Amino acid sequence: MKEQASKERVILGIDPGTQIMGYGLILERGSKLTLLNLGVIKLQHLSTHALKLKHIFSRVSALVQEYKPDCMALEAPFYGKNIQVMLKLGRAQGVAMAAALQYDIPIFEYSPRKIKQSVTGNGSSSKEKVAAMLQQILKFKETPTFLDATDGLAVAVCHSFQKTSSSTLGDSKSYSGWEAFVKDNSSRVK
Repeated sequence: MKEQASKERVILGIDPGTQIMGYGLILERGSKLTLLNLGVIKLQHLSTHALKLKHIFSRVSALVQEYKPDCMALEAPFYGKNIQVMLKLGRAQGVAMAAALQYDIPIFEYSPRKIKQSVTGNGSSSKEKVAAMLQQILKFKETPTFLDATDGLAVAVCHSFQKTSSSTLGDSKSYSGWEAFVKDNSSRVK
C-alpha cells in the first residue's frame, strides 16, 4: 500500500521500546480523526533481546495485517548516554520498520519534541499532558494502563497533523521501501 493524498487513510503510530512498545491506530477522514486502537506490546517477560525483536516483528506484522495502514509513523530514537540501550532501541525500531516495509507501507519518523509540539503545542510536554490532549482530540475516556500506548497514538496523530510533505520536514524521514531505506542508511546495513 502507498500513502495517498486521498480523503481517508489509516495511520499506525509506534513508540519503540525494548520493555514496552506502544502503538496507536487512527482513521483520518479529511480533518476528522477516529481512534481505531491503541495498546502496548509487552516485552519484559522475554529472556533475550533476540526473542524481543522476534515478538515485535510478529506483533507489528499482525497489526499491519489486521488494520492495513496506509503509512507508519515512528518516534525516532533520541540521544541517550547508554550506548547499549540506544543500540537495542534502534534494533527494536528497525524491526518494527521491517514489519511495515515487507508490506510496502511508507514509514515516517518524528523526534519526540516534534510529536509533543504537534499534539499539545509544547515540545516539552509531559506524557500525561500528551495523553490528556489525545483524549480530547480523539474523544475517548479510557486511560491506558501504560502511557506508552498514548505515546504511540501521539506519533500517529502527529503524522496526521503534518499537512506538508513529511520528507521535507527537518526532523522527519520517510522510506517507501527497503531500497530507499538502504540507500539512505548504507552505513547501518552490512
